[in-house]
Amino acid sequence: MRFPRATIDTSALRHNLGVVRRFAPGSQVMAIIKANAYGHGLIEAAHALQDAEAFGVARLEEGLALRAAQIQTPIVLLEGVFNGAELATAARESFQIVVHSFEQLELLEHAGNARRFETWLKIDTGMNRLGFRVEEFEAAWRRLQALQPKRVRLMTHLSSAEVRDGAMTAEQLASFAALTPEPGIERSIANSAGLIVCEAARADWVRPGLMLYGVSPVPDRSAAEIGLRPAMTLTTQLIAIRRVPAGETVGYNGIWRTDKEAVIGIAAVGYGDGYPRNLRSGTPVLVEGHETQVVGRVSMDMTAIDVTGLNANVGDRVTLWGEGLPVDRVAPFAGTIAYELLCGISQRVAVEWIGG
Repeated sequence: MRFPRATIDTSALRHNLGVVRRFAPGSQVMAIIKANAYGHGLIEAAHALQDAEAFGVARLEEGLALRAAQIQTPIVLLEGVFNGAELATAARESFQIVVHSFEQLELLEHAGNARRFETWLKIDTGMNRLGFRVEEFEAAWRRLQALQPKRVRLMTHLSSAEVRDGAMTAEQLASFAALTPEPGIERSIANSAGLIVCEAARADWVRPGLMLYGVSPVPDRSAAEIGLRPAMTLTTQLIAIRRVPAGETVGYNGIWRTDKEAVIGIAAVGYGDGYPRNLRSGTPVLVEGHETQVVGRVSMDMTAIDVTGLNANVGDRVTLWGEGLPVDRVAPFAGTIAYELLCGISQRVAVEWIGG
């Protein structure tokens, strides 16, 4: 098949969950599968990761899709709910809800059904995104406890977890540790980077996302060094081979010019498939396992690749990222991060799940 294909290895997802448990053997795992499981398929990822103690999704609709697929694992709505109808739906589906604002507290107070919920009180220790500020904690805690929910847990989010021995992480951990609810309240701090880099952040629950999909969340250790396996491999095929004389340009606007005769392969992939237009010349790709590079500007449906000296042929397999080429090597050439590339695969890319 000559068109782009994302092959998702569900055995790699299970393997990577095992790596999470080796890093945090004393913690329960909330597997983060929001945003279509980072482009890997929400339902398929949930089935592969069914041994996790809970799933984290951003929005109500993601949780409903899981329930419609008969997924009974506890589901946490990381952004919470925002009106009475959503709260009623969350209660009906037994979703756990994050409470991160006084408006959400008021919603629970007016609804009178807080006893049906397991809740997560989110504290903003420095991210300045969602959560009660540390100085608001006591008031938020008293109001939530007065509603007598089924359970209350505490959570926060680290802003710079990938920085080893970072001052910001130390400050956030200290602020979170200073909160004084009743004893025995479970806590959650660490995302993927936090659970690898900082033992103190592992706490009762960890919330891995990126590492479940086989990508290193820290700059100083590769996925292979951590023991992770890539879950997604994005491939396509060459649909043309062209000889380009010395001095000529390739692609739109002539941004790349060859200084000697070159052989250029045209791969059936482009920004219409989620392969970013702003990828620079020099972006690594594999042609039948041999590393080479993108040249010129990525088009909507096609990308030019330097195959000089490779004896390449129409139909040869091209790997854009995944097995043999970590996505975090590719992302910097687009000025972005692995998350965005994985989440950006378009609907016209064929998806195949393997691994049982």
